[in-house]
Amino acid sequence: MRTLLLLAAAALAGALTLYAFAPYRLFWIMPLALAALAELVERAPQRAFWLGYVWGVAAYASNFNWIYNSLHDVAGLPAWIALPLVLLLPAYLALYPGLAAWLACRVDRRAWVRWLIAFPALWELGEWLRSWVMTGFPWAAAGYSQITESPLSGYAPLGGVHLVSYLVALSAGIVVLLARGTMRARGALLLTLALLWGNGLWLKSVEWTQPVGKPISVALAQGDIDQEIKWSPENLEKSLLTYYRQVAVSKADLMILPETALPLFLDDLPSGYLTMIRGEARRADMALVSGVPRRTDDGKGYLNAVVALSDPKMPYYAKDHLVPFGEFVPLPGLIGWMYQFMQMPMSGFSRGGANQKPMALAGEKVAFNVCYEDSFGEELIGPAAQATMLANVSNLAWFGKSVAMSQHLQLSQTRSLETGRFMLRATNNGMTAIIRPDGEIAAIAAPFTQQILNGFAQGYQGETPYMRVGNLPVVAGCLALFALALGLGQLARRRPGAADDKARA
Repeated sequence: MRTLLLLAAAALAGALTLYAFAPYRLFWIMPLALAALAELVERAPQRAFWLGYVWGVAAYASNFNWIYNSLHDVAGLPAWIALPLVLLLPAYLALYPGLAAWLACRVDRRAWVRWLIAFPALWELGEWLRSWVMTGFPWAAAGYSQITESPLSGYAPLGGVHLVSYLVALSAGIVVLLARGTMRARGALLLTLALLWGNGLWLKSVEWTQPVGKPISVALAQGDIDQEIKWSPENLEKSLLTYYRQVAVSKADLMILPETALPLFLDDLPSGYLTMIRGEARRADMALVSGVPRRTDDGKGYLNAVVALSDPKMPYYAKDHLVPFGEFVPLPGLIGWMYQFMQMPMSGFSRGGANQKPMALAGEKVAFNVCYEDSFGEELIGPAAQATMLANVSNLAWFGKSVAMSQHLQLSQTRSLETGRFMLRATNNGMTAIIRPDGEIAAIAAPFTQQILNGFAQGYQGETPYMRVGNLPVVAGCLALFALALGLGQLARRRPGAADDKARA
C-alpha cells in the first residue's frame, strides 16, 4: 500500500508539470514537481527507478495529449491504434527520469551528494540525450518551462535551454535539502538559491547582440485552413485564393506565408498563379516568401520548402530535421502497414541538408526553420550566426484546439533568447507572432482566425555565448559532476565504518 501511495504521488507531481509550460506558464511548478520526485525517492530509494518512471509517464502523457488529436481526429487512425501510440512516446521518454533517479541513488547514500551533485547532472544528461536519440524529441524539457517569465530564463543566452534545465533540477535539489539540513546548512542553501535566481534576473537585462540597420515592416499570414480539407482537391481553390487575397491587401517590406500554405508542388501550381501573386508583391515592393512543397533538383524526392516567390530565381530553404511518422516513415517494413488507416499526404519528405544559408530578403538575412525544427537549439545557432533575424513557418492544425501551439510558441521564444534575434512566426492557425531578441512577444495573432499580423522587426548582429559554444560545456560539465559524485561515493564506501553505517541504514 505504501508503494502504491508513493507511485500515485509521483504520478500527480508529474502530471502537474503541464501547468508549468505555456499557455499556463506557472514556471515555479517545475522545480517543485522535481523536488517532490526527489523527496519521494529519498523516502523509498529502493523504488527510485519506478518513482522516476511513473513521474515521467504522467508528465509526458499530460504534456503531449495533443498527439491523440493528430493521429485520431485529423489523420483518421482508429482509436485502438492511436491510443497505444500516444502512450508509447511517454513510455519511452520516462526512461530518462527513471534512470536519473535510480543512478542518483546508486552513486551515494548521502542526500547532499544525490540531490546537489548527481541528480541535477543526470537529469540534464537525460534531457540532452532525448533531444537527439532517435532523431530527438526535446519538448517539455524542464528549461522550457522557465521561458520567459522565470529569472532562470536569463541563463538561456549563456548555455541554452540545457543550462536552464540543469538549474531547474539543481533548484529542486536545494528545495529538498532545505527540510533536512541544520540551520547553518539551510542558510547556505537559501543563499545559494537566492544567488542563482537573482543572478538570472540580472542576466535578463543584458543585451548580448546589437541592432543593425533600420527596422523593417513585416506581414505574417494566418490562413486558418482546416487540416481535414487542406489537401483535398475540391478545396484547393479556397486555399490558393485565401493566400492570394492576403498578399493582395498587404503592404510591407517582407511578407511570410505559413508552412505548405500552397498545398501543391511548386511546379504544379495553376498556370498564372505565381505570376499573379508575384505581381501583387511587386506592386507593393514587398519580398514574399511562402511554405510550399518542392521537388528535389533531381526529381526523385520532394521537400518541405520555404520559397522566395517574389524572386524570379526562387531561392528556397528546405526542412532538414524531419518529423518521424509525420514526414518520413521510420522502419517502413515494420510499421508501414499503419498508413493504410491514416490520411497523411506527403509523409515521405527528403531532408534539405544542414546549415543552409539564410535568404536575402528586404535588406535582411533571414534564417528559416520549419515547424518543430525550432525545438533544436544547437541546430539553429550556425544559420543564426550568419543571419540578422530568424523565421519559422508552421502548420499546427494537426493538433486541433490543444496546448500544442502554445508550447511551440514557447520553443520559438527560447530560440530568440538563445540567439539574440527576432523570430517571425507565420502559422496556419496559431500562434502567429513576432518575438523580440529577449524572447518576449512583440505582437501575436489570435489563434483560429484568418488574419494578417502586421508589425516591425529589427535586424541584429553579434553572437551570444551560447551561439559560440553550443551544448558542449553544459554536457561536459554534467558529465564531470556525475564523475565527481561517483568519486565521492567511492570514497565514502572506503572510509572506516562505512559498512557499519550501511548496516544501520
